Amino acid sequence: MIQIYVDQISPRIEYAFEFIFGSRGLTYKLTEDKSEEVDLRYSNGALLSASASLPIASFMLNEGVENLSVEFGEFGKTECYTFNSVTDPVASIFFTLSRYEEYTCTEVDEYGRFPLSKSIIPKKWLTNSMCDRWAEEIISIVDPSLVVSKNEARMIPSFDIDNTYAYKLKSGKRKWMSILKDIAKFDFTRLKERREVLNGKISDPYDTFEKIKSITKRFPESKVFWLIGKWGKKDRNISIKNSGHRKLIKSLSDEGITIGLHPSFASFKNKETVKGEKKELESVCDKEISISRQHYLRFQASSTLKDLNSVGFVHEYSMGFAEHVGFRSGTARSHNWFDLLSNQSTDLIIHPFAYMDGTLREYMNLSQDESKTMIRQLFDEVKRYGGDFIFIWHNETIGDYGNWKGWSDVLDFTLSLANESN
Repeated sequence: MIQIYVDQISPRIEYAFEFIFGSRGLTYKLTEDKSEEVDLRYSNGALLSASASLPIASFMLNEGVENLSVEFGEFGKTECYTFNSVTDPVASIFFTLSRYEEYTCTEVDEYGRFPLSKSIIPKKWLTNSMCDRWAEEIISIVDPSLVVSKNEARMIPSFDIDNTYAYKLKSGKRKWMSILKDIAKFDFTRLKERREVLNGKISDPYDTFEKIKSITKRFPESKVFWLIGKWGKKDRNISIKNSGHRKLIKSLSDEGITIGLHPSFASFKNKETVKGEKKELESVCDKEISISRQHYLRFQASSTLKDLNSVGFVHEYSMGFAEHVGFRSGTARSHNWFDLLSNQSTDLIIHPFAYMDGTLREYMNLSQDESKTMIRQLFDEVKRYGGDFIFIWHNETIGDYGNWKGWSDVLDFTLSLANESN
């Protein structure tokens, strides 16, 4: 049992130490009793003279969100944050896990998201599991023998279904508008392809569901997130009212594949729309849907996560940046969402992802070989510090079609790393 003295047990302190010790299976106890013998003192008081001690940033005892003076300092062998001149690795963990900076930033990008450009996270930190590095440094000053040199990296592939098919099941105005658009562009290759798909001569280029099925059989923890929202400029999937579409989703669900909701672009800041989409997908799968990932990764920590939690989601998979690979919340370990506005840990579990296909090719402009190098770096970080190696692909991107020709090899490379996971 690891005994930790604090001047005051606060929700933020409890949350941080649960990540440091509890998530690693280490038993610990927080105490305010100055007379007890302890292994670590987290305090700015006179007791700080103990060999195993850490200073505390004052906001760890506060409620609400305040504008902090954040700089950078050194803790052991690792850089960490300094808050109002106090270098505090415990507070650094809380600040990062809770996404504190996203509550104080008023600027958003074109999709209403917190922009990476406004984050104080150094780019070099993003590909490091910083919260786990800080946690291990803290554990090492208590008892170096408790630091594990190698951890489990659980491989969890995930797929977003934004456009179920390129041509199949599309009818009416949408079908004819697409045809007219191809004619206007003199895109006869696409016109021919459409005709051959609809005549059954070739497969729809987005129909990669047999590959997804084979991957989920190999990796039962895989997740598939389906966009079923009403058609709009950024929500362009086939109607969920289409019987063929419903049949496909139900067939995957019936095979034991975990289906989650991909809340539509239009559902942003509209809890009732999210609730309706959840209910619709549950009617298709004939089971409760408890997992979600935002379309376009469009979420705000201060509001979206609260809405998802309130309508019954238990697991959330949007925690990552579209613009850059890595660990947005500083870890690959799942962790409960801490609601800064209510100053308490919630039962909504955040599952961070390490990379997304579009981030590699479209945002970072990496080649396939460069992507493999980056993916290996990320995987090695998770293998060293522990957690789930979650990554995002789309049914459109794994079929070697169009701009994604050859990219299925990058997915296959990622999956091959599972042989090195332990």
